[in-house]
Amino acid sequence: MIKLSGIVKTYPDGNHKNYVLRGVNLSIGKGEFIAIMGASGSGKTTLLSILGTLMQPDSGSYLLDGEAVFAVRQTDYSAIRNRKIGFVFQEHRLLPQLCVLDNILLPALAFQSKTTVAQSEYAQFLMEMTGIASLAGQYPSSISGGEAGRAALCRALVMKPALLLADEPAGQLDAENARNITSLLQKINRELGTTALMVSHSAEMASAAGRILTLKNGLLS
Repeated sequence: MIKLSGIVKTYPDGNHKNYVLRGVNLSIGKGEFIAIMGASGSGKTTLLSILGTLMQPDSGSYLLDGEAVFAVRQTDYSAIRNRKIGFVFQEHRLLPQLCVLDNILLPALAFQSKTTVAQSEYAQFLMEMTGIASLAGQYPSSISGGEAGRAALCRALVMKPALLLADEPAGQLDAENARNITSLLQKINRELGTTALMVSHSAEMASAAGRILTLKNGLLS
């Protein structure tokens, strides 16, 4: 499903380069749930950004579902993201002017003028699966942080991505809602078969994954 080989990423630091990733190798099978842990500043978000095509590495290769993502250098990878990748961030980023259902359906409007019946039905299915079906017509200002987190998770899944990337998905939630989001990630991985990769500083959250890796000194172990 995923194969990273020799991924290097640096940032300029005066006259020198600061190496964040020093040749990362990673293989993830279809349907796996992986957690990556590491100290603050270890490069977890940088690695996730490369996996999500939001950032290009300095060197190395990235195969996603058999496709060589960075084989042809370009500036816009949005088509790949929309087809194959779902994102869950620390911030829910729900648009306040849209109801919960319309927020969830937003990714479907990236390359089409209106949503299909099938997409709306799948959004309803995801809301039922995550326990927020009754909130479809409500607006972000009227729902809790935990409910907003569930809506953001549904939004990440509405295009049926092959890969779900979660960046500290419970970072702004209390302990109970953090456990709820963790349980939902497990459920989605198990019942939908979605390949999932989560970065977290929480050992409790990471323990929900089938495999835990540590990013340290620019390398995974």
